[in-house]
Amino acid sequence: MTDDKKEIQKKAETDKHGTDNKISTKNDSDKVKKDEAVDPLKEMEARIKSLEEESKETYDRFLRVSAEFENYKKRSAREMSEFKKFANESLIKELLLIVDNMERAINSSKDEVSSNNCLAEGVDMTLKELLKILENFGVKQIESLAKPFDPNFQQAVMQQESDEHPHNTVINELQKGYIINERLLRPAMVVVSTSKEKK
Repeated sequence: MTDDKKEIQKKAETDKHGTDNKISTKNDSDKVKKDEAVDPLKEMEARIKSLEEESKETYDRFLRVSAEFENYKKRSAREMSEFKKFANESLIKELLLIVDNMERAINSSKDEVSSNNCLAEGVDMTLKELLKILENFGVKQIESLAKPFDPNFQQAVMQQESDEHPHNTVINELQKGYIINERLLRPAMVVVSTSKEKK
């Protein structure tokens, strides 16, 4: 082989390798371009997914806060209602002393002669009116006489032997008890019966 032929063969091989290199380089750059085109899509999808999760968490938090606020409103309304029910308690306790004195005046005037009847009637009418006003504010008398003794609503001051009444029955009421909106305002002061056998 001559030198000229060797050079031509070398050149042909170089050209062949060069085009191969060009083709492979072109294919590699296409791959890179495709990969670059896919990556932003994946990034967008991941971003969208994370935003959806974040919005879901935010919505859940919103629902929890909303439920807590509703519970707070209900609790506040209940507390306000309770406060309104028992706001007058101390005032009414003071008024009960007046009621006691009126009842005593009526009871003592019954033993006097009929000349005091007008006074007793006036006091009785005033007492009934006052009890009616108290009832409008949720205050009621506790019925104790001839009923079994109940330590939740009555305070035993004395015990007295009695054959007429069963054991542990209220036979006398020294001071009436009152409840306000089903809660004890003042216990009744009572005398409780005991049987001779029990004693």
